[in-house]
Amino acid sequence: MEGRRLVYMDHAATTATAPAVVEAMLPYFTDHFGNPSSVYRIAREAKAAVDEAREKVARALSAKPEEIYFTSGGTEADNWAIKGVAFANKQKGNHIITSVIEHHAVLHTCQYLEKMGFEVTYLPVDEFGRVDPAAVEAAITDKTILISIMFANNEIGTIEPIAAIGALARKKGIYFHTDAVQAIGHVPIDVGAMQIDLLSLSAHKFNGPKGVGALYIRKGVKIDNFMHGGGQEKKRRAGTENLASIVGLGVAIERVAASMDQESARLIALRDRLRDRILEKIPHARLNGHPTERLPGNLNISFEFIEGESILLFLDHAGICASTGSACTSGSLEPSHVMLAIGLPHEQAHGSLRLTLGEENTEEEVDYLLGVLPGIVERLRTMSPLYADYKRSCNV
Repeated sequence: MEGRRLVYMDHAATTATAPAVVEAMLPYFTDHFGNPSSVYRIAREAKAAVDEAREKVARALSAKPEEIYFTSGGTEADNWAIKGVAFANKQKGNHIITSVIEHHAVLHTCQYLEKMGFEVTYLPVDEFGRVDPAAVEAAITDKTILISIMFANNEIGTIEPIAAIGALARKKGIYFHTDAVQAIGHVPIDVGAMQIDLLSLSAHKFNGPKGVGALYIRKGVKIDNFMHGGGQEKKRRAGTENLASIVGLGVAIERVAASMDQESARLIALRDRLRDRILEKIPHARLNGHPTERLPGNLNISFEFIEGESILLFLDHAGICASTGSACTSGSLEPSHVMLAIGLPHEQAHGSLRLTLGEENTEEEVDYLLGVLPGIVERLRTMSPLYADYKRSCNV
């Protein structure tokens, strides 16, 4: 954006690939371009790079390297985890438990499986977007083969009680999958301590490249292959490895794991400053998601009487990038399924703004947004028939 200021506050949608990650990737496009499945020197160098990246991902999750499988991203990892477990265990049962606020990569996969004869229970959430472990337990039947609950919600940032659900699933002998795409690099994850059997992640959410992710599969989990062809990824995920991007994923996850405690504290301070000032300066605003059990950089606020899309257009004119929710559902005229699930009426659900902070954001940028946003909301409300009706009803 030459000659124009850019303030990027949509890190839940994607992140810029960090320079150190790009630098690490470059040699694997040219000098070390070999196919990891071949036997000569440059191929062995490529295989060693893939193995090193696998070890880095495993360390970040407290997993074993042989439990990490590289994918094209979080959507593929979600599809593989859910379909793979469903089809491999259909003789045992056909029941899956998930929540109503999952990413569409999970929801649409479950809806597909329903057409294939599987039964799915979609658990409700409370006003903060939290799944009740007691509700999970109550939904279990003798046919339940999989529980899939996201680690943290991509729209409202709420962190789910993963360890409690994992303990329940393990006790009942049911596989437990979590979509951790938004959580990696922001909150500590230990797949063993949390009793997670399968976990999805995607590099572009933590300053890695797009088009690469991973699925953690605990040793012993019975799961079908998702991709068929060659013998890559221990014969579980066919296709020549995306070498440079896998290297980038390894560097990116190692990088965010090393700085997570310090960076999360910094983001929480910026997020809370932003929240407090917005709620103080702008009337008829509502925080969405859990007040404390939420991702460090996630802030989601609804503004009554106006639409979030209109706010985005004005913010874009000021050089600020934000969103109303998931980038995967942009363009939809329907209100967010997450907002409806936490109890917002349609008109408030349409008026949500999601601001997600990342390592590039500064206090000065937060102050810049705070200087711009109140005026935008006020201007849009002057054009809003809903706001006019409200003022008349209050004799204002």
